[in-house]
Amino acid sequence: MEPLGGHQAERAVRDARFRLLVSSALLLFVELFLIRWLGSNVVYLSYFSNFVLLGSFLGIGVGFLWADRGRAVFVAAPLALEVLVVFVRVFRVEVDRKGSQVLYFGDFTTTGLPIWLTLPIVFVVTAIVMALISDEVARGFKRVEEPLRAYRLNIVGSLLGIGVFSVLAFLSLPPVVWGAAAAAGFLALLSVRRSSIVPVIALAGLLLALASEAAPGVSWSPYYKIAVAGDARVHSVAVNGIPHQQITSAAYRRAKEPLYYAPYQRLGGRAPGKVLIVGAGTGTDVAIALAEGATHVDAVEIDPRLYRLGRELQPDHAYQDPRVSVHVTDGRAFLERTNSRYDLILFALPDSLTLVSAQSSLRLESYLFTLEAMRTARAHLTRGGVFAMYNYYREQWLVDRYAQTLLEAYGRAPCVDGDSGNAKFAVLSDGGVTCAAVWSPGGRPVPAPARDDHPFPYLRVPSIPGFYLVALALMLGVALVSVRAVGGPFRRLVGYTDLFLMGVAFLLLETRGVVESALLFGTTWVVNALVFAGILVVVLAAIEIAQRFPRLPTELLYGGLFASLAIAATVSPSALLQLPIELRVPAAVGLEFGAVFFANLIFADRFRQTASSRAAFAANLLGAMLGGMLEYGSLLVGYRSLLFFSAVIYAGTLVLRPKRAVLLARTTT
Repeated sequence: MEPLGGHQAERAVRDARFRLLVSSALLLFVELFLIRWLGSNVVYLSYFSNFVLLGSFLGIGVGFLWADRGRAVFVAAPLALEVLVVFVRVFRVEVDRKGSQVLYFGDFTTTGLPIWLTLPIVFVVTAIVMALISDEVARGFKRVEEPLRAYRLNIVGSLLGIGVFSVLAFLSLPPVVWGAAAAAGFLALLSVRRSSIVPVIALAGLLLALASEAAPGVSWSPYYKIAVAGDARVHSVAVNGIPHQQITSAAYRRAKEPLYYAPYQRLGGRAPGKVLIVGAGTGTDVAIALAEGATHVDAVEIDPRLYRLGRELQPDHAYQDPRVSVHVTDGRAFLERTNSRYDLILFALPDSLTLVSAQSSLRLESYLFTLEAMRTARAHLTRGGVFAMYNYYREQWLVDRYAQTLLEAYGRAPCVDGDSGNAKFAVLSDGGVTCAAVWSPGGRPVPAPARDDHPFPYLRVPSIPGFYLVALALMLGVALVSVRAVGGPFRRLVGYTDLFLMGVAFLLLETRGVVESALLFGTTWVVNALVFAGILVVVLAAIEIAQRFPRLPTELLYGGLFASLAIAATVSPSALLQLPIELRVPAAVGLEFGAVFFANLIFADRFRQTASSRAAFAANLLGAMLGGMLEYGSLLVGYRSLLFFSAVIYAGTLVLRPKRAVLLARTTT
């Protein structure tokens, strides 16, 4: 019979692995929860979700440093999370849209506390929440002991966290359900310790605060918090607290806003025939196309909830019409995949109010308005077909940019119609049409067209806006003070400088993969979730190989990394877009994940030999925070440059990497 001590030791190992797995899943789930939920209630964060991500990286890094020095503090995490949620619910902020250096669509007002006060509070409390949860993850690293085994459990748990949150997003479930899932994770960990009643009360308060959001007409999509109000004639749709669309009949729109019919007037009395509408939304534009005699309409809408609302509430029942085919996907992705040609292509107010992911400055519609996208649209027009786009552009320079883009794509200046107060309401079209007014810059400086490598149409000139720089400087200051206060003298982390730089480089590499995948396959939440899950699977594969082949030559690993980066830099996204989808997928996976794979082999090999896995992991996470800040450099030089910066930084890690003999000596000591 096996001694009792053997049973206890085996049970302790199982418990340690369970706690690390669950705490890792909880950590990533709460991070996604905060990025998503905070953006819906503090509207500024819809455009700057990177802000929450950076706070998360800081908190996780600080939590790992604290676990090496202080007592366990995980028990306070539910209370901190409740405080953050209650604060945002009480002092809800909407952003003021003043300034013309970069544009944000929507009618914004400033409510609650000043934005300069709210954002620092949100950043700091987010960091505290993540630090408290990561304290448990870090202690799991210590209990599991062997660094790579602990890292593997951490990655598996992270995949679990992404999977659960993605399922909840797919089902369009409200935040109170997200909170219930998080509460289950907390209770699974807290029950082992038989902790006090305080965290249980905090979790109950968290769920009550989230449940208070429920209201008639409020629902959730994978992108937005959506509120609908109105009567049988007009339903107003707000997303994340910003007025976004109206659901009306075609006849009502003709009477109230005839400029919606301007694209059809450009056809010179011809029936529109086959029509493509990108940004079909809740269906009013589809109803107008049908009323004007369209024989078939391909309606493209990225948000499944907006489409369902249109199907339920649009008075003309446009989406039920047999002449309509609905495609719930990204507009640029649809254009790249379809072989159809159209008599009219219409970009109907496709302005999103959120970013593709927390790791980039890319908005959902950014790739729709590049020069390459306009040329792709032109390729799908029939002979004599018309391209039209409209929106409340607000700034003359943005109208000029789009007009210049169309001029370069079509070889002729577009029509420009309409003006609504100080906000430009423009229809830009081309084809066999007669214009009431042809665009001319009139001596004004015209911003260059946005390109696929620099997809920032709302940024007037390549630059990092001043408010970004101020925010990043403040966050960096908070990070330095926090790390010094919790981790002690910085010299303690000097031995992990190469791991710190690996965090910087990998975040840049990961960001580039996210944005390029969005171009190749669409800016949908599904693509985004699959990319992040794919990256974690690649990380897991690298860990397994490093575990089984612990003596892989460092030169071989770095050679593979630099070769992968060179190949990725050589093959342009435009070349991949020419491939059919069945070939594009494996080609993109190889290019996007090749460098990720070798980068993680290098990290796993180095991480296995660290004297303190907690301090090493903290250094790597803090490097990722700096990488998130450096991502804003893409506003200056574009996204493909991130490959070059990653290569330079990884070269630095090779120079700074301690010799294997030194690492082994430190580990045994």
